[in-house]
Amino acid sequence: MKLAFVFPGQGSQYVGMGQALAREYPEARAALDEADAALKGGLLRMMSDGPEEELRKTANTQPAILAVSVAAHRALVREAGGTFKFPAFHAGHSLGEYSALVAAGALSLSDAVRAVRARGTFMQEAVPAGEGAMAAILGLEAPLVKEACAEAARQEKGRVVAPANYNSPEQTVIAGHAAAVDRAIVLCKEKGAKRAMALPVSAPFHCSLMSPVQPRLAEVLGTVQFKQTSIPVIANATAEANTDPALIVPLLLTQVTAPVRWVETIQKMALNGVDTLIELGPGKVLTGLTRRIDKGLRAYAVEDPAGLKAVLAEVFR
Repeated sequence: MKLAFVFPGQGSQYVGMGQALAREYPEARAALDEADAALKGGLLRMMSDGPEEELRKTANTQPAILAVSVAAHRALVREAGGTFKFPAFHAGHSLGEYSALVAAGALSLSDAVRAVRARGTFMQEAVPAGEGAMAAILGLEAPLVKEACAEAARQEKGRVVAPANYNSPEQTVIAGHAAAVDRAIVLCKEKGAKRAMALPVSAPFHCSLMSPVQPRLAEVLGTVQFKQTSIPVIANATAEANTDPALIVPLLLTQVTAPVRWVETIQKMALNGVDTLIELGPGKVLTGLTRRIDKGLRAYAVEDPAGLKAVLAEVFR
């Protein structure tokens, strides 16, 4: 068996996430407390009690998901004990790349939650409310989605729309100006998309409209100490494995405006012998995508004690 650990991105959050893990596993509780302290309090209360609209704000969502992902990772490593098998790769979807780096030992949890809070704030402020949009295109091959986006950008002169997330062979998310996204949805349907739906997001992530984020985020990441890790982290922007700490910041900055190459990421793992993926953090989005990308891969999700115990029984035995 050859393992990979993957970590979810924004959209997997829900009120109450991580609480059952924290009640049962001291390592999970310690991780959540560390994240809360790094942000000077308030995060744990919001995760536990809501309100949901506050948790959905990008600046809150990102550190909350990261904290739960790291909590799940630490609980699993502790509980696996002497049977723990080091993964061949780590990877995370968008925000999840920061969780992957923390789990791999490239940076501390405290530094990471502060960085992603700033990242979320900068993303929210990059595009005025209502000007940007994202949409999921289902049942249309990625090259045709990209072609539709290019056509929409030409028709909506001066406006941007482009693929933002290559999630599976049958699902590509697009992002850009709202009018251009609407136009691309129409064109994708004309090209045969089974479904195209607008997503309830607060900003158009992973497209050129996020370029104002990069210099601001560079200042924040410039204060963080990154370390070399023996576990390669596959970067969203390149779908290539990296262990060089000097490349981490450039990759994270490129990620802001570049599409998430998730299909290639999973394919890269499979080509290198990975047969089992464990998703660590809230939700089971990546577990589902893995099965759509490569049906030969085993995929498990750890977001609560039941999921952790199932993985211990089936993988770490």
